[in-house]
Amino acid sequence: MLLRSCLSVALLAPLTTLPQLAAAQTPAAADTTHKYQNPTGASGTSKKSFFKSKGFRASIVPAVLIGYGASTIYGNGLYSSYQAKRAIRSEFGTYRNHIDDYLQWAPYLEIPGVLLAGVESRNDRLNLALVVAKSELIMLGSVYIVKTLTHIQRPDSSDHLSFPSGHTAQAFLAASIVHAEFRDKSQWYGVGAYALATSVAAFRMINNKHWESDVVAGAGFGILSAHVAYLSHRNRWGRKPGGRGIGDTSFVPIWSPAGGTGLCFTWRPR
Repeated sequence: MLLRSCLSVALLAPLTTLPQLAAAQTPAAADTTHKYQNPTGASGTSKKSFFKSKGFRASIVPAVLIGYGASTIYGNGLYSSYQAKRAIRSEFGTYRNHIDDYLQWAPYLEIPGVLLAGVESRNDRLNLALVVAKSELIMLGSVYIVKTLTHIQRPDSSDHLSFPSGHTAQAFLAASIVHAEFRDKSQWYGVGAYALATSVAAFRMINNKHWESDVVAGAGFGILSAHVAYLSHRNRWGRKPGGRGIGDTSFVPIWSPAGGTGLCFTWRPR
């Protein structure tokens, strides 16, 4: 009888503790009635001011250049295109050359030269090519549309596609890409590229192909096109510059419950 009681107590003790164990192991229900309350009054996520955003900072210089160029069309503005033309003609007379047709691409020549010297660009090769292609499309489309809409006659009266200067936009676009890719290595790469671009703008006026307003606005369109391409290129941010190989490879062993084994091969291009 004593043995039976002991067994009964021994058997009942675990049964009495089961609800307690279950209650201890059951997670507490989430409190959904107060989840939207903010007793401290602190803001959840702090948004960056518009004036500190990347888009605003990237548009300041282009906006100033385009705005100034538009304000000096023909005889308008503080220092008009007519005044600039008179000053240039008094200095250079009838001098002409075609160097600006080739010099507009000169800033791009810095890129392969610097890469061959062993200096890594900010982007890997593939993404750099994509940024250049996107920038060119943005620049060509925007310049063509504005040229067609403004219908401003060139200084030499050859046509009515003067504003803005496409040569200048091309040169400053290339210079902006050089500056963006190598400014972390040295600012002098960008200085050299912008010096070449500025010489293109000067020669366009010396050759009587563009007004002062055209080249100033053209510089703005070129810089803006590069900035828009970088800001809209998602693969650019956070990517480390690639090496000179064809890509990164990795091998991972795999196993399935059915008993099969194998090797997974992955390749990521640079």
